[in-house]
Amino acid sequence: QAQLVESGGGLVQAGDSLRLSCAVSGRTLSSTVIGWFRQAPGKEREFVASISWNGGNSRLRDSVQDRFTISRDNAKNTVYLQMNNLKPDDTGVYYCSRAETVLPTLDSRLYRGRGQGTQVTVSS
Repeated sequence: QAQLVESGGGLVQAGDSLRLSCAVSGRTLSSTVIGWFRQAPGKEREFVASISWNGGNSRLRDSVQDRFTISRDNAKNTVYLQMNNLKPDDTGVYYCSRAETVLPTLDSRLYRGRGQGTQVTVSS
């Protein structure tokens, strides 16, 4: 069973950038997809982005498509979420999770497991 460890969060001002990392350990399959989610206090978890472990196909939620990018480095077993022009609405705990869907999916029900998360706080 793969383990996921997130890092890279912090307290930043609106307009700043952060790069989150998700270190993936254990066995991965050709069908593995890694997704990023976030949850703000009092709000439901929401999908942010996902990427296939092989092939590099990716998807992002509409509200971040022009600001966030997701990438992977298979040699380092790490998935990155580059977040630019951050807004206060981006505040939340960000965590990664995995699915076995071959192609990236927005359906959070298909993801299993998660790391401890990393806090992102964007001040206005």
